[in-house]
Amino acid sequence: MAKTVKEHLINALANGDFVSGQMLGEQLEISRTAISRHVKALTEMGLDIYSVTGKGYKLSQPLSLLKQSKIVSALAKGDLTPEVEVHSLIDSTNNYLLRRLPNQLSQGQVCLAEFQSSGRGRRGRQWVSPFGSQIYLSMYWYLEQGLSAAMGLSLITALAVSDAIYSLTNTQVQLKWPNDIYLDGAKLAGILIDLEGQALEPCHSVIGIGLNLNMPEQAAQHIEQKWTDLQSHCKSHIDRNLLSAQLIYHLLKRLHQHQHEGLVSMLDEWNEQDFYLNKRVKLLTGERITKGICRGVNNQGALMLEVDGHVKPIYGGEVSLRGDE
Repeated sequence: MAKTVKEHLINALANGDFVSGQMLGEQLEISRTAISRHVKALTEMGLDIYSVTGKGYKLSQPLSLLKQSKIVSALAKGDLTPEVEVHSLIDSTNNYLLRRLPNQLSQGQVCLAEFQSSGRGRRGRQWVSPFGSQIYLSMYWYLEQGLSAAMGLSLITALAVSDAIYSLTNTQVQLKWPNDIYLDGAKLAGILIDLEGQALEPCHSVIGIGLNLNMPEQAAQHIEQKWTDLQSHCKSHIDRNLLSAQLIYHLLKRLHQHQHEGLVSMLDEWNEQDFYLNKRVKLLTGERITKGICRGVNNQGALMLEVDGHVKPIYGGEVSLRGDE
């Protein structure tokens, strides 16, 4: 019931006009006090709502909500037309798809959400997920070759995010191993890959993308690292539905490329955008710090780290890469 009420309020307020609290209460058959409580909950989710006596509630600016029909119609037609779901409120788009494994998903199926109550980043971190201003997208992908085919999946996804942003905004981003997209030296997007299956058998993957599009000031206070959002770098308004369609299209395109050619055909593109290529870095593994020089990635998606003149591959897992200038 609470979710239904919140979704009704969001749709009523989306166009930016004043909406009477009494009218909302009558529509939903709840008290004005209950309406006030739900509005407060929406502000805690990142929506900037204010009230004026005698007029009601109003958003500080209209919402451009995600629409499944707009996203699907904007998708370039290819070999695979994925099923696309759009949710207003969800715990996590990755979690949603993981709960539906293995029989309730089709190849390339996509889940998008306006808000995540439990958005996840790597290493157990929270992904700050304000309502209606960013992109939270997850895609299911079945890997016939098993877990070995998952090596480099985050790199493929990063290239797809780069493709989508460039095609829509002509903005060139940088890539940071193993799962970040940077713009002007600050984090723009992150990738989370969830895998389920046995080492030598076909397995399931859920590819999650969180992209900062238009970060609300209130939500920004909860982010602990240097960040940026895409709208800040673009003069014209970015349509979230078009950007979502571009992300889906380019991710499918890269996944098919990987399926047929492996990662090797994409290494040059990665190196061109590698944020730390040939720079001094430090690798954090738990409490351990290893310093060296980033020498790009290999055809399995491992970081090539030069330490004391010797280059060795560093595979993913619970590791973080930082600059060491």
